[in-house]
Amino acid sequence: MFDEKDSDLFELEEEDYDTVMASDITFSGNIRFSKPFMIKGSVSGKIEATGDLAIDTDATVFADITASRVLIKGKVEGDVVGKKLVFISSTGSVKGDVTTAQIVLEPGSSFFGKCTMLK
Repeated sequence: MFDEKDSDLFELEEEDYDTVMASDITFSGNIRFSKPFMIKGSVSGKIEATGDLAIDTDATVFADITASRVLIKGKVEGDVVGKKLVFISSTGSVKGDVTTAQIVLEPGSSFFGKCTMLK
């Protein structure tokens, strides 16, 4: 089971994120950030962060991701590195390798790749 302290990521509302990429935005390139970031649209490229990342239900991400904690409710194609946690919700899918200290796969989620657990 994951730590209770990590559950605050799921309690954040959209207005709690410093940046929200709207559902009508398509972005191609590199994204870097340190404060909580939510993707509702489409991203292709690379995401590097020291903060938390949330990928909303209808979002699509074609990118390698590195972040502290990653919440995936949408579709991700690429490798995901969550230094603390990767959480794939029942609506989420990942096609790529995951490297993390903790991983949660909700029933209904899909994951195609390999998982490496960090100490």
